Amino acid sequence: QVQLVESGGGLVQAGDSLKPSCVASQFISVMGWFRQALGKEREFVGGIHWNDGGALYEDSVKGRFTISGDEAKTALFLQMNSLSLEDTAVYLCAAYRGARVSAWSTDYRYWGQGTQVTVSS
Repeated sequence: QVQLVESGGGLVQAGDSLKPSCVASQFISVMGWFRQALGKEREFVGGIHWNDGGALYEDSVKGRFTISGDEAKTALFLQMNSLSLEDTAVYLCAAYRGARVSAWSTDYRYWGQGTQVTVSS
């Protein structure tokens, strides 16, 4: 069983930056971020495969968000720049053992509780 714990959400203004973190209880090959806004479906934000460093991003965050990790590859970070009101959501860390990064939530076996990101005007 893999536990995932997120932190680092908060309330920021439009245009600001934020960098949530996720710590896994053990190494797992694929880690990613999803988000779920109030009343909307959960959507993929980005993910990384630790073995080759390959990353995948959802189109709306490309160029604004960057995924990275620590040397142990058990901590996942999401650098979010140029935040807009549309980025307001609960951000969830997820992980699974796989050969590539998936954008499908059903592929992810382990989930954190989420951290709230609120962007105000």
